[in-house]
Amino acid sequence: MTGVSVRDVDAQKFIDAYAAFLKRQGKLPIPGMFDNSKMVGFWIGDRVVYSLTWRTSESWVDTVKTGHYKELPPQSMDWFYVRAASVARHVYLRKSVGVGALRKVHGGQKNRGSRPSHHVNASGSVDRKILQALEKIGIVEQHEKGGRRISQAGQRDLDRIAQTTMEAEQEDDEE
Repeated sequence: MTGVSVRDVDAQKFIDAYAAFLKRQGKLPIPGMFDNSKMVGFWIGDRVVYSLTWRTSESWVDTVKTGHYKELPPQSMDWFYVRAASVARHVYLRKSVGVGALRKVHGGQKNRGSRPSHHVNASGSVDRKILQALEKIGIVEQHEKGGRRISQAGQRDLDRIAQTTMEAEQEDDEE
């Protein structure tokens, strides 16, 4: 099958497949992996050798809430990959997307007790860091008028994942 794009595939199946691809690939930089880590120097012979110690306690991804309307951080261990796949799909489907638009899309209802609920935007920090991570691996790029757009390499990768998802979906339908 040729000419399959992200628009032709079910959104949830595509996001799951692309999140698994990002995790398996291992190139997506996760924020907080080197935050608060320390350079440790020790002597070997007549020179000092430095090594970067990994942060073994909770990282940013484990403790951050995705919006102030949430009570707890995400419970899934792979939530960052799923959100990155969702953002990549969202950018693919539009000409250019900024952090403000993603905040609105990923926002939700704030429970205000006995008062009526209201829509609240999601955390801008989460969406900004995801866009920066996708930009580092070449999926999105800066748009000249502001925001981010999908790069050619990113479009090629997303179309390839969409095609494999469509083929897997057709094999499931045949069985």
